[in-house]
Amino acid sequence: MKIYEATRNFPQEERFGLISDIRRSANSIIANIAESHGRYYYLDKIRVLYIARGEIEEVSSHLAVATGLQYLSIAESTDFLQEYEGLQLGLNDFIASLLHQSTAIKKSSKKNNSQ
Repeated sequence: MKIYEATRNFPQEERFGLISDIRRSANSIIANIAESHGRYYYLDKIRVLYIARGEIEEVSSHLAVATGLQYLSIAESTDFLQEYEGLQLGLNDFIASLLHQSTAIKKSSKKNNSQ
């Protein structure tokens, strides 16, 4: 995991601060996406994916702090931010797809109930 490699070089005084925050929020993204796949209802999946999307923003914020403190180079930070931006775009597309599917099922259900 690139985040672990990058944070390994941070100062030891950040062990329980920024290092922990970055790793925790990065892991939370993965965990929430995985959790969403275990959810049965579309809206529940979407709710968990919104949490993952928020964690992407949190990691991005932590990376900005790390760059400002010069723990990460601008190039490293830019690479990470581009990867997270791509992940966020994919996640947004997936959420939109789930919303579309959820809406289609509701319309179909209403149509069948009215007949």
